[in-house]
Amino acid sequence: MYKKLMTCFASVKEKVDFQPEIALILGSGLGDYVDEIQVEQTIPYAEIEGFPVSTVKGHKGKFVFGYVEDRPVVIMQGRVHYYEGYPMSDVVLPTRMMGMMGAKKILLTNAAGGCNPDFQPGDLMMITDHIAAAIPNPLIGPNIDELGTRFPDMSQVYSRRLQEVIRQCAHACEIPIREGVYVQFTGPSYETPAEIRMARSWGGDAVGMSTACEAIAARHMGMEVGGISCITNMAAGLSDQTLSHQEVQETADQVSKVFKKLVTEIIISM
Repeated sequence: MYKKLMTCFASVKEKVDFQPEIALILGSGLGDYVDEIQVEQTIPYAEIEGFPVSTVKGHKGKFVFGYVEDRPVVIMQGRVHYYEGYPMSDVVLPTRMMGMMGAKKILLTNAAGGCNPDFQPGDLMMITDHIAAAIPNPLIGPNIDELGTRFPDMSQVYSRRLQEVIRQCAHACEIPIREGVYVQFTGPSYETPAEIRMARSWGGDAVGMSTACEAIAARHMGMEVGGISCITNMAAGLSDQTLSHQEVQETADQVSKVFKKLVTEIIISM
């Protein structure tokens, strides 16, 4: 795993001379966020030797390097998911790469289903913690000592400092924000009503198919992590509507303007 990571890292360094402070992973509905920043350079994943390539519609599959105001950032315009058939080590490889490039902080965004009945489609939820029991832990296998310790502490995956930053930014932007626990399942099928009842009994507020594994990999490296979910639909059993990716994309697109405003404010304040 480390050899593959170093091969990808060397491939990027041959093409880019840029050191980011902050990493950002764009979820559904935020793909065009890069149009609003000062872009210095882009690299399609397909041009990076050995790098996993995103296959999901709406995920463009490239790294974007640039500035949000004066903050140097590296952005994943499209992430890689476990359900695409990649081993978990490949799913978190981009996160590790961004940390190796120099990013000390990372903001993870996603589209999620709401399993808290108080939520509504279109809500934004700050992730305060996660449950990743339904997916393979990305640290399984030989530990990469160059990245972090064998048994990393996960008692504060999502930085309390960044949580306060997100609260303050949401308040300054006059954007209502929920707070809750995110549960990652494997996908690509949506969860059953019974699985949603289980997630709710665990204390979950939102469910999705990404993010928690990336947060674990980032914390293993010592990165400071923040996370926000866009609640695009109510999870199975909480409404009569059939779940579809089209619904997820449509709701994410409707909320994208507000979401992008909040993301910009957070990055500036991180």
